[in-house]
Amino acid sequence: MGLRTPLYDMHLEQGARMVDFGGWDMPVHYGSQLEEHHAVRRAAGMFDVSHMCVIDLEGVATRACLAHLIANDPGKLQSPGKALYSCMLREDGGVLDDLIVYFLAENWFRLVVNAGTRDKDLAWIRAQAAPFGVTVTERSDLAMIAVQGPQARDLAAALLPPAEREQALGLSPFSGAQVGGWFVGRTGYTGEDGFEIVLPAAAVGQLWRDLRAAGVMPCGLGARDTLRLEAGMNLYGSDMDESTHPFESGLGWTVALNPADRDFIGRAALERVKAEAATRPHLSRRQVGLILEDRGVLRGHQRVILPAAPGATESYGEVTSGTFSPTLERSIGFARLPANAADRVEVEIRGRRLAARIVNTPFVRLGKALIA
Repeated sequence: MGLRTPLYDMHLEQGARMVDFGGWDMPVHYGSQLEEHHAVRRAAGMFDVSHMCVIDLEGVATRACLAHLIANDPGKLQSPGKALYSCMLREDGGVLDDLIVYFLAENWFRLVVNAGTRDKDLAWIRAQAAPFGVTVTERSDLAMIAVQGPQARDLAAALLPPAEREQALGLSPFSGAQVGGWFVGRTGYTGEDGFEIVLPAAAVGQLWRDLRAAGVMPCGLGARDTLRLEAGMNLYGSDMDESTHPFESGLGWTVALNPADRDFIGRAALERVKAEAATRPHLSRRQVGLILEDRGVLRGHQRVILPAAPGATESYGEVTSGTFSPTLERSIGFARLPANAADRVEVEIRGRRLAARIVNTPFVRLGKALIA
């Protein structure tokens, strides 16, 4: 038996098929993964994300602690409520985890980290926070529901009193605020607009019922994965981990090397990576989007073959995530390839070499297909 969120019994009552996910018993779907995917793209769906770990950092040196802890620059967070996406790195530049930071007050920041890395992250954060005198509190008293889709914000906000409804709907993208009994983040993992609502665990069951009564469809991990892949969003443990650095994981945009005097963990390693890429680019790797042009489905760990000149040795990469895209009705994926890879490659699937094309990501954003 795995760990369970406060909504576990409700998932069973609603017919969810449960699976193990990072040690948690979580719903993979409630009957039709395809219907759940389309509900989020066309209307509104909700996900139990209470397995995610909410961590509060408090103390006068919290900002300085974060400046050392994460690869992005918390100096960008100047207005209370603003959020920042970043990675925590090892000294060698490997990705320990990706996370969201919310700036709530000068002495109070909130992190949301991945479920599967909870224990590792907490130990790492506490070790880094101790010299700064920063208090680290795991908020296991809280639960979280992600409400996503073009109608998501309106349907969720309608459950609030008028003044709080206006406050929630007034949130700018990638920001959060305490709205009545909810902490509402205008964030998500689907490529659609919506809210991630954090609230006391004792109240989450009623919110789930109210959202369902309002017409929001319960969705599981299956739809969450196809949605995030269409949206060009990485999954920790598949697209990046401790053995990869941000520049080869499509996350270079989350690394802030300015200001030059900010000494974050992993900085020296990333500067060496950048210097080597400039002098020996043929040794670098990059993460790309793939569209499979032959019939088949991309899956993680499939081998990608790069074309070679006659008589030359083939070079290879690997699919890190892959799926069938319900929106595009084609197979899509991410792959880590040599930086000089051409636009056309082949993917080895069940002993066959199938044609694939390198494309920019995201594949889909706000319900619109971006790939021809």
